[in-house]
Amino acid sequence: MPAKMKKGFRQLVDEANAQVETLTIEQAKKLQGDPNVVLVDIRDIRELEREGVVPGAFHAPRGMIEFWVDPDSPYFKPIFGEGKKYVFFCAAGWRSALTAKTVQDMGLAPVAHIDGGFTAWRDSGGPVEKKESKPKPAA
Repeated sequence: MPAKMKKGFRQLVDEANAQVETLTIEQAKKLQGDPNVVLVDIRDIRELEREGVVPGAFHAPRGMIEFWVDPDSPYFKPIFGEGKKYVFFCAAGWRSALTAKTVQDMGLAPVAHIDGGFTAWRDSGGPVEKKESKPKPAA
C-alpha cells in the first residue's frame, strides 16, 4: 500500500501558483524576443527532441536548476545573473510552477511561469522549432 503523502503534488503546485506570477499563453508570447526576458525551458532533453523547442528559449533541465541559478554553485550559469525577468515553462505548467517558486525562494527575481507550458504554446500557434539531436558517438 502506498504511503500517505503529507502534501501531494497537486497541493504543492497549487501553493506555488498562489505565490508566483503565472502568465497566460498570450502574455508569454508577447514576451518572446524581449531583450529583458529569458524564456527558460525546463523540460528534459528527450522532450525537446521529441516535441520541439521555443525559438530563443534557454534550456535549463529541472534537475539542475537550483545549481545553475545559485552564483555560489560550481554549476552557476551566468545567464541567471543578468538581472532579467525569467519565465519558466515545462510541458504543462506543473514543473514550471514548482521551479518558479523554488528559484523565487532562492532570491531570483523577477520570475514567472507559463500556464499550460509548451503544450499550450504549441497548441496556440506559438513558434516551435525542431531540436537538433547531437550525434551519437561511434561505438
